[in-house]
Amino acid sequence: MKIFDIVIIGGGPIGIACGLEAQKKELSYLILEKGPIVNSLYNYPVNMQFFSSSEKLEINEIPFISKEAKPRRSEALEYYRRITTSNKLNINLFEKVTKVSKGEDKFTIVSNKNTYKSNHVIIATGFYDIANMLNVIGENLPKVSHYYNDPHFYAGQKLAIIGASNSAIDAALECYRKGAEVTLIIRGKEVGQRVKYWVRPDIINRIEEGSIKAFYNSTVKEILEDKIIINTKNREITIQNDFVLALTGYKPNFTFLEQIGISFSNDGKKIPSYNKETMETNIKGVYLAGVICGGMETHKWFIENSRIHAKIIVKAVLERGKKV
Repeated sequence: MKIFDIVIIGGGPIGIACGLEAQKKELSYLILEKGPIVNSLYNYPVNMQFFSSSEKLEINEIPFISKEAKPRRSEALEYYRRITTSNKLNINLFEKVTKVSKGEDKFTIVSNKNTYKSNHVIIATGFYDIANMLNVIGENLPKVSHYYNDPHFYAGQKLAIIGASNSAIDAALECYRKGAEVTLIIRGKEVGQRVKYWVRPDIINRIEEGSIKAFYNSTVKEILEDKIIINTKNREITIQNDFVLALTGYKPNFTFLEQIGISFSNDGKKIPSYNKETMETNIKGVYLAGVICGGMETHKWFIENSRIHAKIIVKAVLERGKKV
C-alpha cells in the first residue's frame, strides 16, 4: 500500500490550497472530498454573493476574475473547479472519510471506498454539514429545512424564516421578491450586525415598510403542518404557515474530531486544540486548516484569512522531515 506524505480530508477551497502547496513542495498527497469539488460551496444558495472580494478568495496567487467586486457562487465554483482540474490535483470525489487512526508512526484513513496510509493528516472539513437544531416539536416535518437553495420554490407561499444572519436575511429578501409572504423570527433585538453592509439597509427598509414581517426577541415554540407558534417578548403568537427555513447556523463535525482524539476548549466555544504556529493539533501529525479551527465560532475564519494555513502546515511537515 502506498504511504502518502499527507492525506487531506476536505476538498473545499482550503483543502485545495493545501493540495496545491503540497504539490508545489513535491510531497505525495491525496485529497478526499465527500461530495463534488468544493462541496460546501456547491450547496450554497444559487444566488449567493460573497462578502469577500474576488482577490481575497484567491488561492496559490491564482487570479480570480469576477464580473462584480463581490463574486457569486457560480463564479467561485468555476474558479475552484478550474484550479483543481488544470493543476491535476490528486483528489478523490464522493469519498467520505469515516475513520482516522494512528499507529506507531503512520495514520490509517478509512473511507466508504478505500483505506489509505499517510504520515500526516490535514482536516479541512469546514462546518456546513451539521445544522444547529431548534429542538422544538415539528422540526422534523417535511415543510422544515435548515438549508436554503432557490427562492422560486417559495413563490406564493407563507414562509417563516428563523434567524438574523446573512443566510436568513438573503433568503428573506430573495423569497419576498419572488412573491413569498415572508415572516422573520429573530431571537435578538435586531437584524444581525454582521449582515453584509449593502444588504442590511435593504432588509431594515423592507421590515419598516411592512413588506416583510419581523418578530424580534422571539423564539419558536412549535411547528405544525399549517402554522407555526412563536413566543414573543409579550405573548404567544400563532402564524399561518406553509414552509419554514430554520437558518440558525451550522457547526463542525465535533464527533469526528473527538474520535481522532482531538481535544477542545471547555468554555462552550469548543475550539479545537492546535498550535497556531504549525496548525498541529494535540495529536502529533494531525493538522487543522480553515474554518474548523474556530469551533462554534464559525464567523472567525474565512477563505481570506485561513488560506495561509496551507503554507504553514506544509512548512511544518517539511521541517519535521515528512514523517511523524
